[in-house]
Amino acid sequence: MNTDFSYYYNNVPGKGLCRNNLIYTSLISKDKKTFCQWFYNDEGYHGGHNQVVDPELMDEKFRREYEGLFYMHDHGYGDLIPNFHVDLNEKKIYLEIDGPDIWELAGCEGNDYSQVVPDFDDQMLRIMQAHKDIGLFKYSLHPSSYFLVDGKLKSMNYFFTYIEGKDAPISLRSVMSHISEDRQADLFPKMESSGIDVDAPTPHKEIQQLAFDSFKTNFSDDLMEKAKELYVQTS
Repeated sequence: MNTDFSYYYNNVPGKGLCRNNLIYTSLISKDKKTFCQWFYNDEGYHGGHNQVVDPELMDEKFRREYEGLFYMHDHGYGDLIPNFHVDLNEKKIYLEIDGPDIWELAGCEGNDYSQVVPDFDDQMLRIMQAHKDIGLFKYSLHPSSYFLVDGKLKSMNYFFTYIEGKDAPISLRSVMSHISEDRQADLFPKMESSGIDVDAPTPHKEIQQLAFDSFKTNFSDDLMEKAKELYVQTS
């Protein structure tokens, strides 16, 4: 490991230091100006709770992450993601940031981030509108997926993202390794009430709405309802 970097955790009240991500290994530079997504199953970081152990799946997640970042950049929304550099050999993506993610900055609890970013909802909706406009379905919405640069929200964690018209429907069972046990417990009742079969291929538009409902535990109901509305509007 590069000695300029160390493991990056979130300090969650009542739980202590928790992995920042369930799939890749999260690293941060000592000056807190660079975040590194290391798509490697590092036992020292995951500590026996490794979610993705299949090397081919890890490679797919790495590819989806950098393709998603390039997709945002190439479609005119580079200002909504951090500046980044991809190391294909090391399977690392380096992102320029200004300190910890917004969840950490907010104390890793609650769903109000206005003390971190006064116009948080507006900035989040701009990111989600961009995703909708260029046909992205992004299911990794946890607040640890967003960093600040010069007071502006920057989005990452595109490893769990699909492109409209390119990616076929998926079954939710096939991606359970991407989803924490706590969120799974919340998702299954929501799937049942929405008539979604966990083993059946499901249109991405339906999964996106399900994701917005699930993340009401981390964001306000009002914000998630506005995000849902974006995806039912006609282009």
